[in-house]
Amino acid sequence: MSDESRHRRTAAVIPAAGRGVRLGPGAPKALRALNGTPMLVHAVRAMAASRAVSLVVVVAPPDGAREVKRLLDAHALPERTDYLVVPGGDSRQESVRLGLDALPDDITTVLVHDAARPLVPEETVDAVVAAVHGGSPAVVPALPLADTVKQVEPATGGEAEAVVATPDRATLRAVQTPQGFDRETLVRAHGTVTENVTDDASMVEQLGLRVVVVPGHEEAFKVTRPLDLVLAEAVLARRRATDGF
Repeated sequence: MSDESRHRRTAAVIPAAGRGVRLGPGAPKALRALNGTPMLVHAVRAMAASRAVSLVVVVAPPDGAREVKRLLDAHALPERTDYLVVPGGDSRQESVRLGLDALPDDITTVLVHDAARPLVPEETVDAVVAAVHGGSPAVVPALPLADTVKQVEPATGGEAEAVVATPDRATLRAVQTPQGFDRETLVRAHGTVTENVTDDASMVEQLGLRVVVVPGHEEAFKVTRPLDLVLAEAVLARRRATDGF
């Protein structure tokens, strides 16, 4: 390990202030149980599994930071990784900014990870960090699309949508998290960009900086709907059977 690598510290920011209405009524999505453990705990463990990550900052619902802190304190996490819980804001962008504000000064690389992607493998996290350390200001894991994609003209009043184009899927990727950034770049993006924000990488794009892609993983899918919970349970069952997870 070079002297430069020793002085790099990486933190993961996990915005978990949303309620996840598509999973139905009840607890916020990040606190829904997966194999008896809240998804948020799985997501924190996924970040902490990487030896490159030394700090995890969880951005909780504005009125739920104390509850989330108790939750994390009650579950075993890797001892080498510290974590903080801070209150979030009214939007994902504001929550990520509040997470950035909580970082110690010596953090140089920042990962932003969806709490709803609880099963991202360690090798994906490591690949993102390595690409940032290699000089890329912004890095996203992504997968090629399996389905043909159609661009449509939005319809109103229940009318059928008209197809206006069929993009070449060879040039398209389905983006996942964690997305990785040089800290100064991400802080500048959050201090500058306020419109057309779809993810943190899109903010860096609007600064005119290059965003690169590393291979994603099929198990880093986003748990959004009830069927996703079933799939996530199946992945965990396979891991327990094959890896003792």
